[in-house]
Amino acid sequence: MAGSVYREPEVEESESLRSDANIAGPMTDPVPGPRAAEPSRGVTSDTPPPGVDVSRETPPSLDGAPIGRAAQLAVEALGRAGDGLPRPEQTRVMVVANQKGGVGKTTTTVNLAASLALHGARVLVIDLDPQGNASTALGVDHHAEVPSVYDVLVDSKPLSDVVQPVPDVEGLFCAPATIDLAGAEIELVSLVARESRLQRAIQAYEQPLDYILIDCPPSLGLLTVNALVAGAEVLIPIQCEYYALEGLGQLLRNVELVRGHLNPKLHVSTILLTMYDGRTRLASQVADEVRSHFGNEVLRTSIPRSVRISEAPSYGQTVLTYDPGSSGSLSYLEAAREIALRGVGVNYEGHNAHTMGGNAQHEQHGRPEGTQ
Repeated sequence: MAGSVYREPEVEESESLRSDANIAGPMTDPVPGPRAAEPSRGVTSDTPPPGVDVSRETPPSLDGAPIGRAAQLAVEALGRAGDGLPRPEQTRVMVVANQKGGVGKTTTTVNLAASLALHGARVLVIDLDPQGNASTALGVDHHAEVPSVYDVLVDSKPLSDVVQPVPDVEGLFCAPATIDLAGAEIELVSLVARESRLQRAIQAYEQPLDYILIDCPPSLGLLTVNALVAGAEVLIPIQCEYYALEGLGQLLRNVELVRGHLNPKLHVSTILLTMYDGRTRLASQVADEVRSHFGNEVLRTSIPRSVRISEAPSYGQTVLTYDPGSSGSLSYLEAAREIALRGVGVNYEGHNAHTMGGNAQHEQHGRPEGTQ
């Protein structure tokens, strides 16, 4: 009819187009792309006008509270934290390593650290990657003039002189990486005890911590060796995609070499499946293969492929503060809970965990092994 306005037919999003079918939780991420013109479920009359960022699954604030408080409220409301998780008797130093790029190593480091902190733990992230992506994601300053891990490794500066608090997340700290770290491996070659410089810095750190997570570069050089000597546990993120296990054998051999010659306490304690897409048969096949190879080291929780997880670092945030109610956020909260409970001898079975022996609750803050 003349003068009429043509409108596109409204198409309801089918369940098969949801991207996070694997995660047991109330939220799932929509597939990236244009959104329908009509308001989606849960959008109120307060929805911002066109042109305003409305990409998050949950509101950026609650009753005017800052985003960090919103994340904490999300944790409490969903029952993921309760009265806090049991704390380890000694600081758990976990090395997040996988020389294969693009597996979610840095993403896993920062989001697990934030999750543990939101559960009430005191957590330090040590950024050993010269690219400084973990520092960026945590929103800490790491330009060339900032004291960094480079100064700790090469100039023996105390770790306490470079650690910065992470904005919006209480109990989370970061030792940043700067571009100077790119040349550190060459400079370390001529130094005494080049493999154990990070270990000594951690042992001399006097502030109480529950967890130290070390983000390694995607290589097996001296920086990664320093991390393996300093830590007791290795956490390996593995993406649920083709060639997921490529190069993993070399990493495991290096772990064995370091354990045999430099750090007898080192072991692979945790494997986390990342980028899981429940719509694909390949993801299930890779997950089954990883579980058959590594058994109990593989966490029951897997991390879905999520737009929110990818977006968060560009805002200098973890997904926990960027979008507290997203499926990626809830997944990392559950993974952190599982890691914490396993560390004190609790068998994790979703929300129905039970002790396997020993006292599951430890009140004291730990210090890194060797500093007692």
